[in-house]
Amino acid sequence: MRARVWGCRGSLAAPGPDTVRYGGNTSCVEVRTSDGTIIVLDAGTGIRALGLQLESENVRSVHLFLSHLHLDHLQGLGFFAPLFNPDVEVHIWGPRSTVRSLAERIGTYLSPPLFPVRLSQIPARLSFHDVSEDGWDVGGARVVAMPVSHPDSTVGYRIEDGGRVLAYIPDHEPSLGVDIRTIEPDWISGHALAAGADVLLHDAQYDDNEYPLRIGWGHSCLEHVLAFGQIADVKRLVLFHHDPLHTDAVLDELSARAHAQWNGTGALDMAFEGMEIDLSTELEGAHSELADADR
Repeated sequence: MRARVWGCRGSLAAPGPDTVRYGGNTSCVEVRTSDGTIIVLDAGTGIRALGLQLESENVRSVHLFLSHLHLDHLQGLGFFAPLFNPDVEVHIWGPRSTVRSLAERIGTYLSPPLFPVRLSQIPARLSFHDVSEDGWDVGGARVVAMPVSHPDSTVGYRIEDGGRVLAYIPDHEPSLGVDIRTIEPDWISGHALAAGADVLLHDAQYDDNEYPLRIGWGHSCLEHVLAFGQIADVKRLVLFHHDPLHTDAVLDELSARAHAQWNGTGALDMAFEGMEIDLSTELEGAHSELADADR
C-alpha cells in the first residue's frame, strides 16, 4: 500500500510564493492498495492534479472516500477529470445522513448557481455509498469509517492492507472539553481508527497559542495532536490540514516545535504536497524529507 499527498492545506486553498514548499491545495490523498485499487481520500483542490494523472494512466475505476462535505474537502470534485469520462466507474463514499442521501448533498454543490454542471449530467458511472463502522472491502483492503469530533457529520478512515494500516483523520478536535491524557483511550474520539496505525495523517491546524481563540472549531493544535498520536501509539504521525495563514516559514517553526515536544515512540513528519509514503516496505522507506531539487 502506497500513499501520496496531493493537498494538505485546511479550510481554504492558499497558493502563492509563501506556500510553495508545503503546498497550498486543500485535502486530497491518493492511496494505492497492494492489488492496484485506487482510493482517493477527500476531494479538496488537490484532486484536480491527481485526476489529470489518473487520466494519463487510463484508470477506469476509482473509490473516493469523503471525510465530510465542508467545501475545502469537496470543492475540487467538479474538476476531477475521471468524472467526465464515461468509461470510468467512480464510487463515492461518505458520512451517512438521516435527512438527505449522499448524492443529494453532493448535488447541492454540483448544481447551479454554485457549479455550471449538475451532478446528473456527470458522464462517469457514479455510485454512492454510506460508510459503515462495521467495515467493508475495497479490492484487497479492509476499510473502516467512524464518526470523529468535528462540526457536522464527519468521519475518519482506517485502511488495512497487507498487514499495514493507514489512518486518515484530517479534521478532528479530540480534546474538545477534555484532557485526553486523563481518560481511557476507548473514550477518545478517533482512537479506534488510529490505534497502532503504521501511518496516521491527522489534523494539526493550529499553533498552541492560536487554539484558545478557536475552541470548538473542530481542529487540533500541536499539543493535542501530539498527545493523540502518543496515546494511539502510531508508528508515524503526519501533521496535516495546515492553516491557510501558515506560510512555509511558519510551518518550519511548527515542525521544529513539534519535534521538540514529541515523545511518542514513532516518527513525526509535516505533510507536504508530493509527499510519498510506501507502507509495503519498512517505514524508513517513506519519503518524509522535502526534496531540495523540488522545493
